[in-house]
Amino acid sequence: MEQTPIHDFHNPDLLRMIPENAKKLIEVGCSSGALAREFKKISPNADYFGIEIDPDYADLARRFCSSVSVLNIESADADFWESNSDRDCWIFGDTLEHLQNPWLLLKRIYEVIPSGGTVVACIPNAQHWSIQAKLSIGDFRYEDRGLMDKTHLRWFTRQTIIEMFDQAGFVIEEGAPRIFDEPQRDSFLPAIGEMARLSGADPQLAISDSLAYQYVVKAVKN
Repeated sequence: MEQTPIHDFHNPDLLRMIPENAKKLIEVGCSSGALAREFKKISPNADYFGIEIDPDYADLARRFCSSVSVLNIESADADFWESNSDRDCWIFGDTLEHLQNPWLLLKRIYEVIPSGGTVVACIPNAQHWSIQAKLSIGDFRYEDRGLMDKTHLRWFTRQTIIEMFDQAGFVIEEGAPRIFDEPQRDSFLPAIGEMARLSGADPQLAISDSLAYQYVVKAVKN
């Protein structure tokens, strides 16, 4: 299956989550290296290691990363984990949802990351109002990009993101929704609130959780 189309833009909200004092970073799914480019402006001497499954994308990322490996992280061997056990920040920019078992991978990272190390991630929100609206009429179709990206294997909401990191042993230190200007959503929000009420849940919380297109989180190993 083809990868998500390449681009040279970075996620400023994810960049903000990366600790500025991180010394040895590893980005899984580094794409064109745009995030590495921006972090290197903040910390030029940081060792920024990129992992990319697509060789062509990896070639682009080498412009900005300290080093890049072409690798499926879920196939990494024991030598990989041993040699990267000193990485103090792991980065997943819209990557965890592409993995077969992101829960297991986070647990593996927790086993090797130093105490105080962080994982920062951006994860699409499957509770977004547009998905709920389309699902209500059976319009559940995969697309080339976006929330319904055909390369997504896993789906998460705010609640299940929290559960995933908690089950791996991490403590979420900071998190924020990425909410964009979508005027068309306003006509759908009352229905979302009503569904929550009928389900015995908090309507306002359900509406709030439907606004986020993605969530960015910073989780720490205490």
